[in-house]
Amino acid sequence: MKNQSIPDLRPLIGGVILALLVIIGFNSFVIINPGQAGVLSILGKARDGALLEGIHFKPPLVSAVDIYDVTVQKFEVPAQSSTQDLQELSASFAINFRLDPVQVVQIRRTQGTLENLVSKVIAPQTQESFKIAAALRTVEEAITERAQLKKDFDIALSSRLEKYGIIVLDTSVVDLTFSKEFAKSVEDKQIAEQRARRAVYVAKEAEQQAKADINRAKGRAEAQRLLAETLKAQGGELVLQKEAIEAWRQGGAQMPKVLVISGDSKNASVPFIFNLEQLEQEEVKTGKS
Repeated sequence: MKNQSIPDLRPLIGGVILALLVIIGFNSFVIINPGQAGVLSILGKARDGALLEGIHFKPPLVSAVDIYDVTVQKFEVPAQSSTQDLQELSASFAINFRLDPVQVVQIRRTQGTLENLVSKVIAPQTQESFKIAAALRTVEEAITERAQLKKDFDIALSSRLEKYGIIVLDTSVVDLTFSKEFAKSVEDKQIAEQRARRAVYVAKEAEQQAKADINRAKGRAEAQRLLAETLKAQGGELVLQKEAIEAWRQGGAQMPKVLVISGDSKNASVPFIFNLEQLEQEEVKTGKS
């Protein structure tokens, strides 16, 4: 028993130490990919200076690195406000932004995570910026000047978020809604305007119709004057006879069997016209009676 040899543990211990060194070595470096920025914390305290893309050394075992996405991100944020004429106005904005890589350390110290940044900074500042833009105009101007409303909102939001390390790239008004009372008033106004335009159209149409009637009356008067002059002139009797025949034809009468005209062409009068068939029918009726 006393002569048994003690196992040599040096290789085992050496292997364990080597493994620990390898693990510590791998944990002594961190790789920051493009579109990312890191914050190095040692024993829970954030160190100044953001870690930008590349490989960086960090103390093993006592340090940690928080990675932030600094590419373009999008969040939709609702907002409500009152306009200059005290009308309720609601909107939904799509905010395109990115974090300033240089200021991610400050973001880590003050806000922590991106979720906190959105809920505690972006959402309330969006609300305040919308109040500023909406208060500059009435609710009707918010509709007709929507581009200017967005411009005022963008300026207010960019200036407010810049100090938090947030760069606003673009915003979009996803939805813009009004109170039910205002929507009803807009509908009533549109109906009233349509009725007013209809009344103007009817008035103009009546005016044109009146002018047309006057012109037709003038035309008939002129025609009658010319006809009277023609009748007074030589051959007027023939014109009168022609007019009588035309009037008779337009009345839809049947073609006469007898047309009696005065033989004296100089003293010819309106032709005496009668329907021979009708005369015969009347004679038959008289004979039967």
